[in-house]
Amino acid sequence: MDRNDPLDQSVASLGGIGKQTASKLEKLGIRNCQDLIFHLPHRYEDRTRTQAIGALKPGMTALIKGKVELTDTLLRGRKSLICRIGDGTGFISLRFFHFSAAQLTQLSPGTYLSCFAEVRHGYAGLEMIHPDYKILNNPEQTVTEDTLTPVYPLTEGLSQSLLRKAIKQTLNLHLKHLTDWLPESLLQRFHYPTLIEAINFLHAPSEQMTAETLLQNDNPARKRLAFEELLSHHLSLRVVREQARAQPAPPFTIDEITRRHFLKSLPFQLTGAQQRVITEIEADCSQQQPMLRLVQGDVGSGKTVVSAYAALLALATGYQVAVMAPTELLAEQHFRNFSAWFDSFQTQIIFLTGQIKGNTRKAALESLEDGSAGIVIGTHALFQESVTFKKLGLIVIDEQHRFGVHQRMALRDKGRNAGIRPHQLVMTATPIPRTLAMLQYSDLDISIIDELPPGRKPIVTSVIPSERREEVIARIGHWVAQKRQAYWVCTLIEESEALQCEAAEKTAELLTQVLPDIRIALVHGRMKAADKDAVMQDFKNHRIDLLVATTVIEVGVDVPNAGLMIIENPERLGLSQLHQLRGRVGRGKDDSYCLLLYQSPLSDTARHRLGILRDTNDGFMIAEKDLELRGPGEVMGTRQTGQMQFKIADLDRDTDLLDNIPTIAESLLHHSPDAVQPLIKRWLGETVNYAEV
Repeated sequence: MDRNDPLDQSVASLGGIGKQTASKLEKLGIRNCQDLIFHLPHRYEDRTRTQAIGALKPGMTALIKGKVELTDTLLRGRKSLICRIGDGTGFISLRFFHFSAAQLTQLSPGTYLSCFAEVRHGYAGLEMIHPDYKILNNPEQTVTEDTLTPVYPLTEGLSQSLLRKAIKQTLNLHLKHLTDWLPESLLQRFHYPTLIEAINFLHAPSEQMTAETLLQNDNPARKRLAFEELLSHHLSLRVVREQARAQPAPPFTIDEITRRHFLKSLPFQLTGAQQRVITEIEADCSQQQPMLRLVQGDVGSGKTVVSAYAALLALATGYQVAVMAPTELLAEQHFRNFSAWFDSFQTQIIFLTGQIKGNTRKAALESLEDGSAGIVIGTHALFQESVTFKKLGLIVIDEQHRFGVHQRMALRDKGRNAGIRPHQLVMTATPIPRTLAMLQYSDLDISIIDELPPGRKPIVTSVIPSERREEVIARIGHWVAQKRQAYWVCTLIEESEALQCEAAEKTAELLTQVLPDIRIALVHGRMKAADKDAVMQDFKNHRIDLLVATTVIEVGVDVPNAGLMIIENPERLGLSQLHQLRGRVGRGKDDSYCLLLYQSPLSDTARHRLGILRDTNDGFMIAEKDLELRGPGEVMGTRQTGQMQFKIADLDRDTDLLDNIPTIAESLLHHSPDAVQPLIKRWLGETVNYAEV
């Protein structure tokens, strides 16, 4: 931070802002003067003209002037202070639920007031509740404002008037010091105003502007700032990519005999798509700079074996491999697969999770430190400080959006012992639409496995109203009689995990009563990891016929014998999440079915969405449709955005801006490199380090 830069001065340097106010502002992310300038209004109030009381209608928000005719305290219902004012054209009541003795005197009959609030229906005609009011010296006093009044996002203990004063003071003192980092040619090309014009326009709009125009999507001032913010996010990832590329990484080489031996020992043939991605990985890993590659592949497309081939490249060159999965169950599945695929190779594979304690843990850690273990597969336990590697050359991260950013960085830093940066392979079964990928993953090269292994049959999906629930339950009975297994997924609004678990418990009880001969178990997000894993293990080993679960099974185990899934209330989930859940079945050679049991009546949108799921098994097409229907903000979801928080940009509203961002970022990096860091700092603060993953 440059202490001499007036924009970097603390907000406490402004008049009227003490320590307490400064700490409240910090809750809004406002620390210095530049932060105040970029704290923009989220709506506007029109106080540019007064309305006649006689012309008011419920729902209007208006500025009025009038004389107090009567003031009274009502004790009926909630205690309130009522003040009746008139202006010759009509009367309106002002109602205060919180008031002081001083206000009773202040608002005595004969006093002139100006008030601003929303007009509502009251007990005795129209009323305003807790209006913003000013006592007037005389009825002719001017009360209107020259421009629309900005309304800013607040936090407890801060008032609009305090924030307005502080922002006005900062704009007067420091706006002139703001540097516009976007080149003139760019502003002309997109018809954007300069930075100072845009900021002024949004904090103090001109008299001709209406509140509606200001909030419209195509408002050039707002568009320009949203564009600059999205560009900064993209640039932060690009910078990180350049930094990572500048670090030395070990080039991997493999001889033809080892390669052939590995591919021959696999119990299946690789698909064309898997071979293509393997070629891309091999080309990356032969370089002296780290591979940073994201492999996207639909559920069941065979990403794991591709990561095993990358591990083979590291082992063949004498380096260690760390494979990290979000759950113990998934880690264990990878451990079993890797152990089978590397069975004929002289390499020690170890399993490391938080559950592994005592001597087993000690032995595992020693074998990593002395280099005798070639591959470690585990959960976030791999990040712990006690875990050290002799020569870590490759990191594989599965379902990467489930890990916190800092956890992933901690793992990458473990390659420092050998003075190298490990290659990184990130895998996800969540197809990411292209527009979002360039904002979220512009630091990674992207490979797509767009072909399922032969023999996989598409899952037959049906959309069924909950009135036919009995039929569905009867179908489970027939299914289990054929020695097959099934899932019953309970969904509730995501925010309430407690309600979701309760619904699952009730459903499990109910199904146990109706299907007494079937072995039923329950798994939900509030269970301890060990208990959850034990149930899943029993299900995998066919000691359970029907698994009742919440959406915790979205990323999970491979149970080829489970070929039937019932999803309750599917209309409450996004398409991509439904597709992920459905991918738990269809893992064997037999036919698989997914029944979407919805609550009638369905809205047209919900009907259309479930229809898409019924008609296609293509995860990428589903992701694109999800994007169209729900918008990017929802598709990315907080879980996937990680640290991506926007001040002004709104992904649902500003999707059209994303297309031009990569080329403009490229141009800035080449032609105006000095602009890059200040832009990142302006929008993301000091912390760019997070993007290093």
